[in-house]
Amino acid sequence: MDDLNVALVVPLQGPAGLFGPSAELCARLAQEEINDEGGVLGRRLRLLLVDGGAPPPVVADRVGALVGSGAVHAVTGWHISAVRQCLAPRLAGRVPYVYTALYEGGERSPGVWLTGETPEGQLRPALRRIAAEFGVRRWTIVGDDYIWPRASAHAVRSYLAEQGAVLCDEVFVRLGTQDFGGVLRRIDASGCEGVLMLLVGDDAVAFNRAFGAAGLPQLRFSPLMDENMLLATGVEGTRGLFAAAGFFETLPTGDGLDFGARYHRRFGTQAPPLNSMGESCYEGVRLLGELFRRSGGPDVRRMNAVAEGTGYDGPRGPVEVRDRHLRQRVFLAAADGLEFDVLCQLSP
Repeated sequence: MDDLNVALVVPLQGPAGLFGPSAELCARLAQEEINDEGGVLGRRLRLLLVDGGAPPPVVADRVGALVGSGAVHAVTGWHISAVRQCLAPRLAGRVPYVYTALYEGGERSPGVWLTGETPEGQLRPALRRIAAEFGVRRWTIVGDDYIWPRASAHAVRSYLAEQGAVLCDEVFVRLGTQDFGGVLRRIDASGCEGVLMLLVGDDAVAFNRAFGAAGLPQLRFSPLMDENMLLATGVEGTRGLFAAAGFFETLPTGDGLDFGARYHRRFGTQAPPLNSMGESCYEGVRLLGELFRRSGGPDVRRMNAVAEGTGYDGPRGPVEVRDRHLRQRVFLAAADGLEFDVLCQLSP
């Protein structure tokens, strides 16, 4: 019987390119584990790597061609929302598409399932907890200029309003920005107590370095901050930095620790650091396997009929599909040098 071929779309270039190596390895770990257990319905999973860091229309063209030729039976991976927005209409529900990145919410395209965090379950409770613990109620948003930061900022305005907090300023920059001098001056002039970072990869690294060098006093919080970015930033740029995610390499749970042990046993101690972006690709492949099994194959209509309630225990703990999203726990962590100290699980 033929393999089940899955396009793995992860960034290998651009601002998010530093996530690519860990994302690919985590997905391959899921593939190998599924195949070692006998595959899916007697068929082996095979991953075909696609560079999700190329311009969004280029990514959509490449994946669309693979689907159109019958070369792949499903699509998954971590990539920015601008790629998803081009890719989902191109797929048009012909094959299942499991999108693993945190995103702005609201995706309703046919055949799309989403394993990542959304603002309602990530930003809203994190902002509430930071206000309670640290008294931060005056915020400035700094984000890249595309759909995820813009739409997330829109949601944040309502979250701050319900908390009686204040949004002092919003600054959006071009993807790939490395000079944040002007942004730092606006932060300093805004009177804010906290900076909400909606920046991707290398952009966030450059901002953190500049922020640390400037010695600004504000607390920083990001829903997209990982262990690779801490290493790239350096200790001077990570003081007062917080993050929220469904997974951290230091997550002190049995499921998380077991996953880390399996990852390093398979790929070695020098493998790229585990992070929520990479681990999300493990979730994407694992969820596809569960959907294939539950529906009896890769037919999207049958998957739609049976997907609700699909669940399993994974690195993030017990997860379950609800309304095409993966219901999961979210944690708040503080940067401690070059790693994260997980502080608590956030309440919805």
